[in-house]
Amino acid sequence: MSETPTSPWDARYASDDYLFGEAPNAFLSAQAARLPTGGGALALADGEGRNGVWLAQQGLQVLSIDSSSVAQAKARKLAASRGVALALELADLDTWPIPENRFDVIAAIFIQFAGPALRARLFAAIKRGLKPGGLLLLEGYRPEQLKYRTGGPPTIDNLYTEPMLREAFGDLEIVKLVSRDAVIREGAAHNGMSALIDLVARKQA
Repeated sequence: MSETPTSPWDARYASDDYLFGEAPNAFLSAQAARLPTGGGALALADGEGRNGVWLAQQGLQVLSIDSSSVAQAKARKLAASRGVALALELADLDTWPIPENRFDVIAAIFIQFAGPALRARLFAAIKRGLKPGGLLLLEGYRPEQLKYRTGGPPTIDNLYTEPMLREAFGDLEIVKLVSRDAVIREGAAHNGMSALIDLVARKQA
C-alpha cells in the first residue's frame, strides 16, 4: 500500500462504527446480474470498503481506492470478516492515474467530493480505465438533495443531473439512467429520503 498525506476524511472515519454502514450500496447490489463472472473491478473512493468487499464477494478481483488510511484499516477488517481478499491502495484521486483499459467493472458510488474540474478529469479517467465491454456503475445525488439534507455535499456544483451524465458518458452505451427519490439507510452519513441518480453504462467492445 502506498503512502499519502493524512486525509481530512480520517477524522470522519475515526469512530468504531462504519460511517456508511457495512452493507453495500443498494443500487450497486441490485446490479449483481450485470456483473461478469470474473475479472477486475475498481471501487473508487471506497472508504471503509462496503462496496469493494461486496464486489469481491461476487468473485471479482477488487482494487479499493481511498485517501483515508483510517477508512482502509476498517475496509481490511471488513474484508477479513467476510472472508474475501481486497487489494487496497491509499491514493488521492486528484492525482492518482486510473490505469487504462484495466477494469471490467468500475463502481463510482457517491464520489461527489469532486467539484466540476476534478469531476471532469475523473469521468474521463473512468472511461479510459474500463476495458472494452467494461461496466460502469455510478450513483450520486441530484440537486434536489439539498432540500432533503440526508447526506452528500452541500454544494450544488458537486451534484449530478441527467443531462450532465448523458454528456459526460455519451460515448459509452448508456444501459440505464434513472432519477428517483428513495429512502436509503447507509450508516449515519446517508440516512433518509434522498434525491438519487443511477447510471449503468458499458464501454463499447
